[in-house]
Amino acid sequence: MGDKTSLPRTESPLTIVVTGGSDGIGAAAVRTLSARGHRVLFVGRSPQKTALLAEETGAEPFVADFARLEDVRRLALEINQRVDHIDVLANNAGGVFGDRTPTADGFEKTFQVNHLAPFLLTNLLMDRLVTGRARIVNTSSVAAARFGQLDLENLAHTTTASANRAYGDSKLANILHARALHQRFSARGISAVAFHPGMVGTNFAADTTSWFRFVYRTPLRRLILVSPEQGGATLEHFILGTPGKDWLSGEYYSELKHAVPPAQVLDQHLVDQLWERSAAMVSAGR
Repeated sequence: MGDKTSLPRTESPLTIVVTGGSDGIGAAAVRTLSARGHRVLFVGRSPQKTALLAEETGAEPFVADFARLEDVRRLALEINQRVDHIDVLANNAGGVFGDRTPTADGFEKTFQVNHLAPFLLTNLLMDRLVTGRARIVNTSSVAAARFGQLDLENLAHTTTASANRAYGDSKLANILHARALHQRFSARGISAVAFHPGMVGTNFAADTTSWFRFVYRTPLRRLILVSPEQGGATLEHFILGTPGKDWLSGEYYSELKHAVPPAQVLDQHLVDQLWERSAAMVSAGR
């Protein structure tokens, strides 16, 4: 997968930003996209993993911890200084965390890392995205339907005891975010989509006691999980796909199949209010 000679190089290289790019499906996509000749700027939390992947692929590395909105603002500034346009932003970073201690910004960590941080990053990169008439790809999860039930009065999850609920809500927010991006920016050339990559065998859930851990961190993983390379190929499909042909902007997909989203995604009031309240939260974050 890392052999650059094994993949056809594109005639029209894209400028692509991939978050969560130093591990899992993000790293798999960085490898193949770089091998195809695209300019890939990727973001990782681990300086060591990020540096190693950059050396392997030639992709451009950035380090940021999405549990700190200050890091996200710095990251956006660095990317904006590096490029004059972005063709694709893949909001792929995420996880589920068992630690109930609020982040430095005062929010529940899973919801911040999975939703508030990519929401902020997308907004801060919007001038470059509009210039590129870009595609925005949000990595969501089937957990959005299984565990998500957004409560506008408790987005900070100050009274939520369940890591699964916080994760499900954040992944549901990823779908609502894609729908809102389509509604607000499609007239300016932006397309947005959310997708579930399948249950992928990565380091997911390593930092939690959620039942996810017993699937991802035990021998069960060999029976029901797909490889990071398979998940990376699905991510790559949406990154390189043509909106209106390969996928529909504002919609949700389960792997490569157009899927019916959770019912709350169809609530226009919720779509609008999640945007407004997320914007207020990231502005108020310390």
